[in-house]
This record gives sequence, structure tokens and C-alpha cells, in this order.
Amino acid sequence: MKAAIYEKFRGPVTVRQVPDPAPSPDGVVIAVRATGLCRSDWHGWMGHDADITLPHVPGHELAGTIAAVGRNVRNFKIGDRVTVPFVCGCGSCGECLSGNHQVCDHQSQPGFTHWGSFAEYVGIDYANINLVRLPEDISFTTAATLGCRFITAYRGVAAQGRVSGGQYVVVHGCGGVGLAAIMIASALGALVIGVDIKEEALRFAEKMGAVATVNAARSADVVEEVRQLTRGGAHVSIDALGSQATCFNSIANLRKRGKHIQIGLMTGDHQHPKIPMARVLADELEILGSHGMQAHKYPEMLTMIKQGKLHPEKLIESTISLREGAAALPKMNEFGHLGVVVIDSF
Repeated sequence: MKAAIYEKFRGPVTVRQVPDPAPSPDGVVIAVRATGLCRSDWHGWMGHDADITLPHVPGHELAGTIAAVGRNVRNFKIGDRVTVPFVCGCGSCGECLSGNHQVCDHQSQPGFTHWGSFAEYVGIDYANINLVRLPEDISFTTAATLGCRFITAYRGVAAQGRVSGGQYVVVHGCGGVGLAAIMIASALGALVIGVDIKEEALRFAEKMGAVATVNAARSADVVEEVRQLTRGGAHVSIDALGSQATCFNSIANLRKRGKHIQIGLMTGDHQHPKIPMARVLADELEILGSHGMQAHKYPEMLTMIKQGKLHPEKLIESTISLREGAAALPKMNEFGHLGVVVIDSF
């Protein structure tokens, strides 16, 4: 098969022929029809993820059709249209048995623990519990936006944040996951404020449902400006970028008993951010993470998409080829894109 692959961290990403995957007894092989280009793939290429073994094929936001099935797969067959969350559970550990496959003790992640979807084919283990049937009216390209950024935002907003109508929600970082969070929170009836350093990102945030925006590069005090806009602070605030500044601001701009949701990955010098712990204690603030979403939770999100309440396709900035994706991956940290870029040509 054709795949984008790198031999060393921060090294060249090239497209070449590599062996086709074979399904494990409990797994399937998916013919990839579309896959998202995500900043998490850049983190992997940088060497920030200890699970990656070189040489490596990145890619974890995918949709396609089943090309081969293992002997123990009962719920799916060749030809089925499917997608998959970026965290795949084992189905038998304590977390999986409690329904929390997104934090499985033995989780696998395409593009990290094994070769991913920047390829014509990708293998997925434990297919019976990890695959999601893709409705005919949702395209492969749209589905490729769901598997990481959109589901992480959805679970962060709906499950972890428990956002409801009339609440103030602030999203720090208006990239792919931040824009998804804005769309989802707005669909749930929240008053959403987007924070970013780029005016074009803030204008995109308004299109996704933000009622107000803050340019952090121009603001004299982001926290105070947010507190003014929200009449005392956010009910729920999300760090969708993952930096010392965005994490601190997201916690500091909460009202009493507010919730901070950490979605953006914290790596390198940002792994141990400063936290206003005195406020966390005095105001009974909550600090929560959001790490993907279980496959069995997809139906409620897919129903909102089918009902026209959510429009993940609006997040798509452009579609590109696998070769173009290989060239773009090392440049992901340059923040050159608004929205989501999807590879749909192999």
C-alpha cells in the first residue's frame, strides 16, 4: 500500500510503498477514504509521544470501508462504512468494563501505538467495541473530522462540562478543536466567547456560533476582559490549545464553582503549567480533562449531526492529497490553517 512514513523524529516524511496490514483475530483492516491532518500528529512527529516506534505512519482521524475482518469479528463485515475514535479500548480492563474506553488501561491509538491512517489501509484491533457505523448521509470527509478533535470537544463540552442553555462558555484557542467546542456549546444553548491571537480565527469562531471574541494578543488583560463579557466569569472554560498561558487564563477566568476543561495537549515546557490554586480552593473550581470519546457514545453526537444541530463539515478548510499531507505535517505548528484539513486522495 501507499503510505506517508518517517524514519526519525523531526525527519523527512515521505510517501512510498509499504506492506499492507493484516487483521488481528479481533480486528479489521479499513480502506481509508479520508483522514484528518491534526496537530497531535505533529506532536508525534516531534517525538513527544513515547508510544511511537520508528519507522512510523501517522494519522488517527479516519473514515473508510472495511476491507478485511478477523475471525472473531461479529458485529461488522467487509464493505461496511465506518469511523473510529482515536482511543481504542481493549474491552476487558476495569475502565472498559465501566464504559470508559477513552481511558482504557491497555488502549491502542492508530498513528501512535501502531501505524496510522496516512495510508491506503489501516488496521484496528478489538473492532466489535471500537468501530462506529457511519450513516450514509455523512460523508467520509466529514467523518474524518470527528475521530479526534470533534469527539474530544463534544465529550469535553457535553459530558465533562455538562454545558446547558444560558451558561457562559469560553474557549481559549480557536483551531480545529476549539472551533468544534464553540459549535457544540452554541448548539447546546450556551453563550460562547472565543479567545485567540489571530483575528481571522476569531472571525471563524463567530461563524461557528461565538457571541463575542477576545484577541489575546491585543488585550491588556484577557482574564479581566472575559470576566467583563461573562458578567463575573465563565461557567465552563476550555483550553483548546495547550499552553502555559491558555491553561492559566482558562482557570483564572472562571466564576465561582466553574469548570475548566483541558483539551489541548500539554507538552514540552508546557507540561507543568502554573495554576491559581488559591482560587481553585476558595471558589470550588473544577479542573477536568477530556481525552476522546467512547465509540458507544457516538450515536448521540451523530443524531445531532443528522438533525442539523451540528455541522462538522463547516470546520473543513480544505482537502488535500496524501503527498500534500506528508509535506504539511512538519509545518503543523506554524498555525497556518483555519479549521480542519482533510486528506481524501491517496
